[in-house]
Amino acid sequence: MLRFPHSLCWLLLTTAAFAKPASLQIEATGAPELTLRGKDAHQQLLVSAKLDDGALRDFTSQAAYRAEPAGIVNVDAQGVVTPIADGAVKITADVEGVTASISVHVQNAGRVEPINFANQIVPIFTKAGCNAGGCHGKSAGQNGFKLSLLGFEPAEDYEHIVKEARGRRVFPASPENSLLLLKAINVTPHGGGKRLDPKSEDYQLLVRWIAQGLPYGQPNDPKVERLEVLPKQRTMALHGEQQLVVLAHYSDGTVQDVTRSALYEPNEKSMAESDDGGHVKLFDQPGDVAIMVRYQGKVATFRATVPLGALVENLPPVHNYIDDLVFAKLKAMGMPPSEPCDDATFIRRASVDIAGHLPSLDETNHFLADTDPAKRDKLIDTLLASPQYADYFANKWSALLRNKRLRPGDAPMNFAFYNWVRDGLGANKPYNEFVRDLLSATGDVEDNPAVAWYRQVKEPKQELEDVAQLFLGVRMQCAQCHHHPFEKWSQNDYYSFEAFFSQVGRKSGMIKEDEAVFHKRGLATAINKKTKLPVQPAALITGPLNIAPEDDPRVALANWMSDRANPFFARTLVNRYWKHFLNRGIVEPEDDMRETNPPSNPELLDALAQHFIRSGYDLKALIRDITRSQTYQLSAVPNRYNSADRQNFSRYYAKRLSAEVLYDAVDAVTGTPSNFSGMPAGTSALALPDNSFNTSSYFLTVFGRPESSSACECERTQEASLAQALHLLNAKEIQDRLASDTGAAAKLAADPRSDEDKLRELYLAAYARAPEASELALAREYLGKPRKGADGQPLDAAHSKRLGYEDVLWAVLNTKEFLFNH
Repeated sequence: MLRFPHSLCWLLLTTAAFAKPASLQIEATGAPELTLRGKDAHQQLLVSAKLDDGALRDFTSQAAYRAEPAGIVNVDAQGVVTPIADGAVKITADVEGVTASISVHVQNAGRVEPINFANQIVPIFTKAGCNAGGCHGKSAGQNGFKLSLLGFEPAEDYEHIVKEARGRRVFPASPENSLLLLKAINVTPHGGGKRLDPKSEDYQLLVRWIAQGLPYGQPNDPKVERLEVLPKQRTMALHGEQQLVVLAHYSDGTVQDVTRSALYEPNEKSMAESDDGGHVKLFDQPGDVAIMVRYQGKVATFRATVPLGALVENLPPVHNYIDDLVFAKLKAMGMPPSEPCDDATFIRRASVDIAGHLPSLDETNHFLADTDPAKRDKLIDTLLASPQYADYFANKWSALLRNKRLRPGDAPMNFAFYNWVRDGLGANKPYNEFVRDLLSATGDVEDNPAVAWYRQVKEPKQELEDVAQLFLGVRMQCAQCHHHPFEKWSQNDYYSFEAFFSQVGRKSGMIKEDEAVFHKRGLATAINKKTKLPVQPAALITGPLNIAPEDDPRVALANWMSDRANPFFARTLVNRYWKHFLNRGIVEPEDDMRETNPPSNPELLDALAQHFIRSGYDLKALIRDITRSQTYQLSAVPNRYNSADRQNFSRYYAKRLSAEVLYDAVDAVTGTPSNFSGMPAGTSALALPDNSFNTSSYFLTVFGRPESSSACECERTQEASLAQALHLLNAKEIQDRLASDTGAAAKLAADPRSDEDKLRELYLAAYARAPEASELALAREYLGKPRKGADGQPLDAAHSKRLGYEDVLWAVLNTKEFLFNH
């Protein structure tokens, strides 16, 4: 086993060019020398070349290695050093005549260290996939053999392997004939196929462990406290390669190279791959990719930035700090942004994104004719002051807060809660106050509508999971049963967070089917399902909070969440809103803010969060910052460089209109307002307070209006589907709207104005732009065609014109330009 002080022993070659390194400077960084102790010690070296522009490139697998004197260590072609005999040696890496050296000391080369089960054996099962959720790591195990998920409970794994089934899985007298190994190498039939190679280091380590008598390890053996990957970040070329070194830091202060025992998972599999030895290969897609490294329940992340490399000049004018940070990233990426969008595109885009509706004909004509340079900023302010803004974002938050009607008698509570959310947004209640009022709500719905959230989310486990995911961007669900597979959160973290909601009491309310919520005085605790021990309320990272028995722990939680130093609260909200407007989060998914899922632009995320905090958690100010930025106002039309970009916001990412917005847009363009049962006439789909209206509208259902069953944005379906296309093409609901005697087609046909004027009006209503000459000519030609009825007889001119307008309207509704915000 290798132990050495905290630092990486790696070689740095300074070269003048990537293709052919020049002998300019030789530099060694990290520890000046390396010590290997014991027969099993090994160390991965890194060989890097510095280019003229200061960038580093990996040459680990291309270098030629020699060790002098010979016979002390072996260095393979990938730069892995293993001991042969005691002594001192100098290792030299050579890349086309450029060399760098490092001194190595080998001690006790012939001594075989006792094997520690948790530190050395369990990671083998993790890397081979044996303890994954789809194999022996699932709750019931697989084919009679169970392991803890991803090895989070090594003591249990030891029992299952060594003692379960009277020890039939291991055979110390003949380790190679152990059923555990025969299954793993697929000599004995194995449903999981071959998981280990008999020639691999992992297989040999398992053989030695069994031969040593299956030791578990000593109670005072060091334990892994954290994982480190080096390099942590690097700018790489398309199709570039990078060798990683993974270091496990132990409780006794020592560090071990676990590069070949760790598991590697890229977060964007279309951008990169990694082999079992930590050798990363990039593909032909520019952007940012993270490699999550997992070892013994710990995770670390390597992040690669892959520039396109084009010359970025003549950037659009910068409007605010957002543009500074986005354009700086685009320059570093070598990715020229698209041009700014035109006014017609902007008014439609902003109206939909801020207020959830198409601009009216009067609004569009006024905006397009306005010559005020500040008209876009004024439009944003107008939209934020409109009642539709409150409707639109109340629709969003109401769904996320599970405002779901379970019974007809729930309607008063659903309406009261929706109106509470809507009124708060309309009045621009600070976000931290909104969350505090929600979490600490007491009383009944009639007096305090925020209590309705506790009617939908009744169990403390559900409350903690929703709060963590919705307001902190932390998905805690996995930690209920085991250590979180992608995060640092343990079961103790889960149940100590649950304890904040353990004192929520309930009793009958003042009205039928209502339920009042109150704080039960007493010590707040929850029971850890694993240890069976009580835990007190504890904030994530910060730890236990000092809460008196008479105090409501939910208030303490809300205060901790909205503290300016909280690393989750503001970042999660600004990331959620950034995705709303730009169609992709800086962290994606927007509610999965973890170390192993890094932001594509960390500086931008931090700046948005800090501005949001300094504004007093002002949601409208945040929206102004985003929508006034040149970044938001870029065209959705890609240029020759950024068509594949989905991370750097080099253009506006078009998105399909949400179900409610599209429903109202169809109403507006066809001139056929809808009515919803139980709602005042003229109520828009956007203003529907809960999910109950989905059952009476196939349109809302097929276009993905959520049922308010979870706190995840993913419940809303934004993807296109065949059912949606067929509904718009030939559904009776759409045909009735088009053929309505009071609808737009009938009115346009009867209007005495020229077809050119009427078509221009139609295009402005649907697209916020005038038709192009070719579109106008095609539509006029189609409208002028004679038509025949079902009996084959020519139709009169008025009837023919009306059918023509119905067809033109039908065609408009089915265009991508209408269906998408762009």
